[in-house]
Amino acid sequence: MTALTAFPIAAKWPAQHPERLQLYSLPTPNGVKVSIMLEETGLAYEPHLVSFETNDQLSPEFLSLNPNNKIPAIIDPDGPGAKPLALFESGAILLYLAEKTGQLLPRDPARRYETIQWVMFQMGGIGPMFGQLGFFHKFAGKEYEDKRPRDRYVAESKRLLGVLDKHLATRQWMMGDEYSIADIAIFPWVNNLVNFYGAGELVEYERFANVKRAVAAFVARPAVQKGLNIPARKSS
Repeated sequence: MTALTAFPIAAKWPAQHPERLQLYSLPTPNGVKVSIMLEETGLAYEPHLVSFETNDQLSPEFLSLNPNNKIPAIIDPDGPGAKPLALFESGAILLYLAEKTGQLLPRDPARRYETIQWVMFQMGGIGPMFGQLGFFHKFAGKEYEDKRPRDRYVAESKRLLGVLDKHLATRQWMMGDEYSIADIAIFPWVNNLVNFYGAGELVEYERFANVKRAVAAFVARPAVQKGLNIPARKSS
């Protein structure tokens, strides 16, 4: 009996490598935060695709792991105290993996909390605002004649990009010369806003030269290039 058999989700997504960390996800901005983090740290893991097309996220098995029915979620069979740990919320997972591996989170207490503050900035601002803009610009919201809801999120997205641009004016990464989970949290969302939502012109992305430079450097990293496509989507 492996540690994973105690989790109902293992029945729907059987593990081929039960000794590895199990990732249940989809290559969305929140999902790829974790796959990129895993690739950057070199931690052994096994990805499982949670397909929204078939409502996998609403299945009893997935809800047993994350009652909020959102990706990503993980099970680490070798969690604290050598006991399995189930965890959801991408920000919490980034922090856990950073502490587990001793990577991508400064050890100095002050810089550690400064890094965490930028992760929270993404979780509370960039993710929700960019996501709403994507709805109104690319998805069902684009059919709405009233553009005030869309424009509200456009304005707030511009403001957030301005915050990032000013911060990055004197820094290579969010924490200076040190690449961290703050970058892994933030830049997939900026990349998605421009390249998937197609909102670059709408938010005047060209104005934010420092953000553009940092995102380009982020996307060029081999671990990021790989992590952006994990778990692989099913071919139609």
